[in-house]
Amino acid sequence: MRTTPETFGVASRRRPRLNKVPEVTLYFWIIKILCTTVGETAADFLNVNLKLGLTNTTYVMSGLLIATLIFQFRARKYVPGLYWLAVVLISVVGTLVTDNLTDGLGIALGVTTAVFAVVLAATFAAWYLSEKTLSIHTIFTLRREAFYWLAILFTFALGTAAGDLVAERLNLGYWLSAVLFAAMIAVVVVARFPFRLNAVLAFWIAYILTRPLGASLGDYLSQAPADGGLGLGTVGTSVLFLVTILILVVYLTITRRDATASVGASKAGGPEHELAGSFRNS
Repeated sequence: MRTTPETFGVASRRRPRLNKVPEVTLYFWIIKILCTTVGETAADFLNVNLKLGLTNTTYVMSGLLIATLIFQFRARKYVPGLYWLAVVLISVVGTLVTDNLTDGLGIALGVTTAVFAVVLAATFAAWYLSEKTLSIHTIFTLRREAFYWLAILFTFALGTAAGDLVAERLNLGYWLSAVLFAAMIAVVVVARFPFRLNAVLAFWIAYILTRPLGASLGDYLSQAPADGGLGLGTVGTSVLFLVTILILVVYLTITRRDATASVGASKAGGPEHELAGSFRNS
């Protein structure tokens, strides 16, 4: 029998803790883009089609997000269904935050883009000063998870503002906008792998860029042909993408292909050098 400190009833400080977020695989990026698209179309559906209005839609979705995050924080490990539900909801709320500032308060997109960029940078700075790491492979404490989800929220808000700003300034249309943002992500991938761009920086830049990419795809599929879309509508597009997300999440729940364990608790507070894995594919 293998002898460990636990064998004698002694808690081991080196025992690994389970990471609360998924490994960054190809599945991660596919579901992330799908969630982003749903965030765009669902916000439009609730706001316009159901006539809830921007304010009521914000209240409803924020309440659902808070409830989901309570369960997410209480979970002891990464649960695919719970995690990705939180991402879907936070994508909607992040979109609504920007929409409230621009459409509700009339703040220019250039201003909101700059403000969210500064706020996101401040979040990363506070995260690093507090934890001495920005690793997404060691999200197993309440504080680290709080920083993680706060950063996720601001990436969606920033991605929405920056994407709308580019679309407004360049007036490219939905399809060409999607191509543009996909090309920008490709540049990040090239910078990451052949040229060894910092893994954390590459990950978060790509994470931000998937927001306008997903929004452009969502608009292209949902908007009427007269407006440059395919005319599937917000309901059809949302259902299509939600079903796809559900299939992938069920698959990951069964196979656990994107589940990882973090480093030992004894290393939890120090600098880590595992960040190179934070932008790799399956």
